Amino acid sequence: MNILILGAYGVFGTRLCELLAGYQQLCLLVGGRNLPKAQALCSALPGPAKCEPLLVDRDRLKAEDLQRMQIAIVIDASGPFQAYGDTRYNAVRACLEAGVNYLDFADGADFVEGISVFDEQARQRGIFVLSGASSFPVLTAAVVRMLTRDMPTVQCITGGIAPSPFAVVGKNVIRAIAGYAGQPVQLVRDGKTHTGHALMEIRYYTIAPPGYAPLRHTRFSLVEVPDLQVLPKLWTGLTEIWMGAGPTPEILHRMLNGMACLVRWRLISSLAPFSLLFFHAINLLRWGEHRGGMYVEVRGLSAEQQPMHRSWHLLAEGEDGPYIPCMALQAIVKKVLRHQPPAPGARPATNDLEVADYDALFAQRTIYTGVREHSPGQQIQGVFPLLLGNAFNHLPSAVKAAHQVQQQQTLAGRASVQRGTGFCANSIATLFGFPTASPDIAVSVQMQQQNGNEVWHRRFDTQRFTSTLSTGAGPLEWLLVERFGPLRFHIALVVAEKKLHWVVRGATFLGLPLPRYLVPGGNSYEYESQGRFHFHVEVCLPLIGLIVRYQGWLEPAA
Repeated sequence: MNILILGAYGVFGTRLCELLAGYQQLCLLVGGRNLPKAQALCSALPGPAKCEPLLVDRDRLKAEDLQRMQIAIVIDASGPFQAYGDTRYNAVRACLEAGVNYLDFADGADFVEGISVFDEQARQRGIFVLSGASSFPVLTAAVVRMLTRDMPTVQCITGGIAPSPFAVVGKNVIRAIAGYAGQPVQLVRDGKTHTGHALMEIRYYTIAPPGYAPLRHTRFSLVEVPDLQVLPKLWTGLTEIWMGAGPTPEILHRMLNGMACLVRWRLISSLAPFSLLFFHAINLLRWGEHRGGMYVEVRGLSAEQQPMHRSWHLLAEGEDGPYIPCMALQAIVKKVLRHQPPAPGARPATNDLEVADYDALFAQRTIYTGVREHSPGQQIQGVFPLLLGNAFNHLPSAVKAAHQVQQQQTLAGRASVQRGTGFCANSIATLFGFPTASPDIAVSVQMQQQNGNEVWHRRFDTQRFTSTLSTGAGPLEWLLVERFGPLRFHIALVVAEKKLHWVVRGATFLGLPLPRYLVPGGNSYEYESQGRFHFHVEVCLPLIGLIVRYQGWLEPAA
């Protein structure tokens, strides 16, 4: 099957070609106005699919050319779709005349919404013409359908994408963002059409799939995406919709917010002339975690008119996140190869994929998703079940039992203790009350519920130390906060390999953040062995090394 990809050697086009190159049945025609770039991409693509470079201009695409090359699908990956002008649908018209299916990456709300004018023609020709086949709005719409399966009244939809700071961003994406920064954006608010301004409305959110280390608390800014126009037509009772992007590092994001204000206040007409500067800045100034994510949150009413609130979280590690916008197109092509093509017609692609279509592709990469329930009246006992959500159910039974604290419980068992060497290590261990070294020592932990927190009294023979565990809020949302006097440690709870890992993300002293070299680390986890709860706790400091390590087992005390 021949697929023509316009703008194939661009950032998103290249990623799409890499995904499609794995399908032996395909012949990819790498099209664009720069033949050497097309040739270079064909030489670099892996996989069994055939690849041929092609010199082509989307504005001069002809139906007879598509018929001559026996094209089955044209995919427009060029953009920016917001700047296509009077010839914006030239490729669509060529496909309609030739009877060739059409897909695109479009992120321009007007472009995607306007594709429907060709619906009757596409039906008559028996072809599909789908626009906006990307994360916004296809993945968001699929997620909303999943979250609202038992929510007859949907009132509010919000969402956002937080790309990794190390993800390569194409010039066309930057041109699109610079073009609409500070400009009016139509959205729904208080049940009415409302005008916002792109990159000037700010919200913070923590992306945290249950059982995985959450992303940092992220700053999101309103963006112009097709969802703002498309989703209110699918869920007609909406009183609010908002979509944002959370680029990092945050200092660059804040600078972009500030420059958008200049457009809003009409001090300058557009940020488009600065797009090349933005492109170099965002691709050169990079720091932070090489992770990205996405969230979709819905609020509404149940059949009994009770409030319902759910959120879907996605986390992508390393280089896998930037491929997500291309996966809608990959999934549609995969369906065509399985003789399950989309229905004929021209429309936004919001109803043509479901979450299950994405899950099959996510499973091949380090991309993880999960749902959190926030409905009022939801009764969750214990700090750990609340933070872990449905991941708590995946823990071994002995680990779950240890963290289902009703009012009070005591666990007792045996442990071995190893202390770090040197004056500094021993001084710190003594200051916190950590136990002295011993190959075998009696240990007990008394856990008490106090005002929604848990107080843990640990006893190693005659030595004791106490800490208070609570759920984080604000910037610490979805983190476990463990307090030792004036010190607070921020811990991510990660479920992996049938173990519950404690991963320290940061710390404060008297409310002031500690530098990384003063934040303890170490390999700490809980697991089940022979029906018993086991623990392995390691406390290390970057400049000192091991402070203490204790491991052993516990079971309910008599």
